[in-house]
Amino acid sequence: MNKSIIAGTLLAATSVCFMQCKDATSEEKVLTKKVAFKKEGTLQLKKAATDSVVAELDIEIADDEYQTQTGLMYRTSMQQDRGMLFIFEDERPRSFYMKNTQFALDIIYLDAAQKVVSIQKNAQPMDPTSLPSEGNAKYVLEVNAGLSDQWNLEKGDMMIFVME
Repeated sequence: MNKSIIAGTLLAATSVCFMQCKDATSEEKVLTKKVAFKKEGTLQLKKAATDSVVAELDIEIADDEYQTQTGLMYRTSMQQDRGMLFIFEDERPRSFYMKNTQFALDIIYLDAAQKVVSIQKNAQPMDPTSLPSEGNAKYVLEVNAGLSDQWNLEKGDMMIFVME
């Protein structure tokens, strides 16, 4: 009887072991929920010299700690007529990076008067390199890479936005 109990216990333990072991060649997939764009306002970019509108965008606002830390991370793309506007409480030098951001961006730094301070063009996906502003910034606008050149945006140009 002791032999049958021991044999049954060994059989059960072996079965559990086989069920718990994973195939070494199987790949783990990380599933994340797709992050959808949420329109929270509209924004215009204007040339300082002519006061002409060069772009109109639907914007998503990042104005709390979680939103400013994650930004456009984990998204695979963004439509050309959209952007993310980061709004900070104070105006100071800023620095962004592209960790976990899956598509290239132009990062536009703006001061409290909503004038362009500097632009980090064509920031590359997944790059942890620090991309600093060249002056104090209260706002940061992220748009698809290449758009700041397409709009001929330069230091001193202006932004106007309205939150919904």
